[in-house]
Amino acid sequence: MADRSGSISGLTEQEAKEFHSLFMTSFIVFTIICAIAHILVWNWRPWLPGVEGYSMIEGAQDVLNTIIPFLA
Repeated sequence: MADRSGSISGLTEQEAKEFHSLFMTSFIVFTIICAIAHILVWNWRPWLPGVEGYSMIEGAQDVLNTIIPFLA
């Protein structure tokens, strides 16, 4: 039986290293996925609009103004 009395978490040193390795791998994968998602969203619609602003939003508003009377 492994000595668990000196650990706050109740894990042995080997178990703690295994958990840390798994945690760091998961964190890095999550961070990479988030970075890719942010890049894709930035390419789709930048957070800081250019000179023309968010022209796509204005077009969507015109479409909604046309469609809503038919739904009501």
